[in-house]
Amino acid sequence: MIYWSIKTLLSEPTRLFISALAVSMSFLLVVFFSAVFEGESEQMVTYLRKMDADIWVMQKGVSNMHMASSMVWDWKVDKIASIPGVKAVSAILYLNGPLKIGGKDWFSYLMGISPKYKNTGPWDMAKGKALPEQGEVVIPEVVSQLTGVQIGDEITMVDRKLRVVGLTHGTFAMASSVVFVSHEDLGNLLHGRDQVSYIMVYANPGVSTQTLIQRIKDDVEKVNVLSSEDFIQSDWQLATQMGTEIIRMMTTIGTLLATLIVAFTSYSLVARKKQELAIAKALGFSNGQIYSAALCQSVVITGTGLLFTLLLSYTLLTWLPAMIPQLNLAVGLHQFIPIVVITLPVAVIASFIAARTVVKVDPMTVFSG
Repeated sequence: MIYWSIKTLLSEPTRLFISALAVSMSFLLVVFFSAVFEGESEQMVTYLRKMDADIWVMQKGVSNMHMASSMVWDWKVDKIASIPGVKAVSAILYLNGPLKIGGKDWFSYLMGISPKYKNTGPWDMAKGKALPEQGEVVIPEVVSQLTGVQIGDEITMVDRKLRVVGLTHGTFAMASSVVFVSHEDLGNLLHGRDQVSYIMVYANPGVSTQTLIQRIKDDVEKVNVLSSEDFIQSDWQLATQMGTEIIRMMTTIGTLLATLIVAFTSYSLVARKKQELAIAKALGFSNGQIYSAALCQSVVITGTGLLFTLLLSYTLLTWLPAMIPQLNLAVGLHQFIPIVVITLPVAVIASFIAARTVVKVDPMTVFSG
């Protein structure tokens, strides 16, 4: 009966392809939502990762960057730099809020960069200069493409005009983008030119991160000190909470749709062969063999759909951001595990329900009439 099942499927390649493709499209919808969520979540902490610091120091009571405000006196940067075990320090002034670019508001992470901390600026330039001076700004290339704002044009930061001098790669997210301005401009806006928001600490080789964290806590008052891993994790968790419910709802809808399509496809596949299966039973095949034949067909269709999904995910979805640059997608094999866990049992149950109508048929009625 297994051989019959495979042969039957292969005898109708068009139907097999369409059924597997329908299953695949429903799977792909689930993977897409998951990839968008993970891609956007990861993009929100890209700046923190790119700085590659060992330790982050910020205002006491603050433990993240996303939707946070931190102000630390700049003399503390020098004090931290003098602590034994510290190789180097960098600092930024930071504000999150909207910029007026091309007549639209763009929620952004504003990084106030000082010339003496050049490593805190852009890591991948599309064109123009990387470090803005007073009255200048560096924006993501994607924002430039979406708004038409080019180098030399002006944008508005609250109540002041800034001239675009550079475009960056890898700094855009739908929820927030990283924009670089001068420390002076952001300091004037925040009335904090003698302050910084976050201090990045780089340890000497062989110096334990935890040891250095404790030294900073002992020597510097009113600051919070976190390892880079803890700081990134804290920021990532807060950032993901902003869109978790929406993405979870969309993923749930996509999963339910995929489950319904798999169930319908598996049931109808066996139901269409009801007469042939009934004849097989009349010829002496056992109920177990009938169930095995139905199960085989469902597994083949679902498995083929999953293979199509893998192929499309690692071709179409990875290619899609090139066509739609505002998308940040992260595709991983772990995203397919829930699909397999949920839909494969559904396919099995649906095929068994259809097969059960066959095994309950009296074999003699197949040849009557």
